[in-house]
Amino acid sequence: MQENKNALVVFQDKKIRRTWHNNEWYFSVVDVVGALAESDNPRNYWNMLKVRELEHGIELYTNCVQLKLLSTDGKHYFTDCANTKGMFRIIQSIPSKNAEPFKLWLAEVGYERIQEIENPELAQSRMKELYRAKGYSDEWIEKRVRGIAVRDELTDEWKKRGVDENKNFAILTAEISQATFGMTPSEYQKFKGLKKENLRDHMNDLELIF
Repeated sequence: MQENKNALVVFQDKKIRRTWHNNEWYFSVVDVVGALAESDNPRNYWNMLKVRELEHGIELYTNCVQLKLLSTDGKHYFTDCANTKGMFRIIQSIPSKNAEPFKLWLAEVGYERIQEIENPELAQSRMKELYRAKGYSDEWIEKRVRGIAVRDELTDEWKKRGVDENKNFAILTAEISQATFGMTPSEYQKFKGLKKENLRDHMNDLELIF
């Protein structure tokens, strides 16, 4: 269910409208196109981009949903919006020097992911580097890494016992959280004022141990 909450983010000095929908942020496609494409009419550019890509069998509009966003006239109108994943796909189709850094970054991320599949230790090393860059201490990071290992052991045991991952993992996790903290993960997330952020990344040492 969509929350009645709209917000702006600033990107390259451009204001990007966004709204919280299905537990994640959705961004105005026209606003992002206006920030990246070299066009004085981003709405028309977006329409032409969809037509051009459709000629090659690519349906960009499948990455979008129609959500109401506040317009400059103070009214709300249905607007093409996309989540982060969908927006990255749309950006890949924008032939502009402003979009090139994002394309290069996505290529680098894809390359790193392939490296991590070939050498899983790289994934853990990069994860630690990211946590350090966010300001977490080495002691906290080690607890977080151990917590991930324990969680993997627990879920592996559930699988061995025939637990359906899609249906029951969330139920069992909620039961453990309820017994430990008196709240389900979603309730604890709201208690901490989080939205899509990882709950465990916002736990202190004691919480991680529990």
